[in-house]
Amino acid sequence: MLSDKEVDARNLNCPLPILRCKKALNELGPAQVLKIMATDPGSKKDFDAFCRQTGHSLLEMQETDGVFTFWIKKRTA
Repeated sequence: MLSDKEVDARNLNCPLPILRCKKALNELGPAQVLKIMATDPGSKKDFDAFCRQTGHSLLEMQETDGVFTFWIKKRTA
C-alpha cells in the first residue's frame, strides 16, 4: 500500500508509537496516508483505539516477524 509519510516506531514502548503517529499525522494534509511500523504487541489495540477516538481511518494492519505495520488515513475535517 502506498503512503505519503513513513514512521519507524520499532523498539519503542507505549505510548511512544502513538505519540510519533500523532506528530506525523499533524504534518500530513487531509486524506493523506501514514505508514507506521511498531514492535510493541499492544500497538494493535492502541492504534485501533486511537483511530476510533480521533476519526482517522485504519486502512490496513499487517504483522510480519513481530513487526506491526499500520496504514492510517488522516481524517478530512
